[in-house]
Amino acid sequence: MPKVSKKKASGADVAKPIPKLLVLKHGQKRVMVNRHKSYNVMLDNACKHFPTIPRNAMTFQTNQLDICEGQLVDITAETWDNVIESLTSVEVTRAELPLSIALPPSGSSNAGVISSRSNNDKVRLHLVLTSGDVLPVTIELSARVQELADIAARKSGGESTNYRTMWRGSRLDHDSSIRSCNILNGDSIYFIVAQVGGKPVIYLYSPSNIDVSVKLSLSPEWSFSAIYPVVTLKQEHGQHVEWNVRTHQDGSLTERNSGLDVSYLFWEAKTNSDAFPHSPASELQSVDVFSPTSSTLGDMDSIIISVDKVTVYLDKSLKALGLHTEARTSFITYWLPSILKHEYIALRFVPQPAYERAAPLSLSPQPDIVTRVFMLFRGIRKEHLADWPNARMQAEKDVAWWADVVGVDLARASDTALFRVLEWGGMEVHV
Repeated sequence: MPKVSKKKASGADVAKPIPKLLVLKHGQKRVMVNRHKSYNVMLDNACKHFPTIPRNAMTFQTNQLDICEGQLVDITAETWDNVIESLTSVEVTRAELPLSIALPPSGSSNAGVISSRSNNDKVRLHLVLTSGDVLPVTIELSARVQELADIAARKSGGESTNYRTMWRGSRLDHDSSIRSCNILNGDSIYFIVAQVGGKPVIYLYSPSNIDVSVKLSLSPEWSFSAIYPVVTLKQEHGQHVEWNVRTHQDGSLTERNSGLDVSYLFWEAKTNSDAFPHSPASELQSVDVFSPTSSTLGDMDSIIISVDKVTVYLDKSLKALGLHTEARTSFITYWLPSILKHEYIALRFVPQPAYERAAPLSLSPQPDIVTRVFMLFRGIRKEHLADWPNARMQAEKDVAWWADVVGVDLARASDTALFRVLEWGGMEVHV
């Protein structure tokens, strides 16, 4: 039975259903999302749709309650549960960020100091890392923005080439000097990480040797960072590549242009943080919309598991999704180093129709069955487990439910008499 709220109308109590969806607003952008009573889960979702606002600088506001007197008022974590059912939309704003690290005294040693030129040629900046930590640095005005990204990468780990550097809501060009960007002494610089669709690989299995054209396109939200065998990259409403291969009955492929013999077709893509996420409201209520730049995991669509149990869970899940032994082994060993950085992870598999919108795949001749398995995961801190009660329960379910989520026809996917395509890939979601 749906929950209802009561609202006074002409002296009588009128039952009004509480909508399942909520609109998040920031500037001109509007995003419809699932309503969550957990403040932290709602914050995580907002971070994915508005990646230029660091999590620790994000604030929810409303003016929809009488007590607000028409003014936008901050909604605190303590009051969220009390007001969320009365709201239809929430303003997402950037709060003034208090420094969590005291600036060192002038003249003290600092890992961020670049040179010893006169103070008139330097600025002291606050680098807000992806973790939310704030790193104070002193750097020359003539230095490139790239040097700030390098400092952030050394502190946080990872490659600076994956970092997007943001200042006052705009993305900075890494080749520009700090002086040319008009960055001032005491300013805060924010960093977000470009998410990577890691090692999607495409297997082709045909009962006879045939020539096949395989065309893979990407939505504008991401761009190819690597492909193999290497073929010409084309641009038309987003990037696309086309492989022409000869299939063999042992599952191997021969790429026709290069003559290379391969086990599968490989591609990798990085998100374009400047792209506007494709999430039309008309689709949100009927189908899961996978957006590379704003991918989310929620309490209702994910499972949470400790990393010491994840390999067994993944092997069982991938087997239920139709991956053979080599594919399961390659999948797990590829993602295991990233998974082991965490104590717990949330994960989910993306429904094939949603994934197809972000990375359309077409083959000629047309296969009898296509199975595309794409996993999203993110690290979860132990202190945040209470925000994921349903996800923890779902981890105990039979893994066969993922076949229904993804849309896998296991019988046809394993029928060797059919022309079959199998793809697997994944993405770590950085919050």
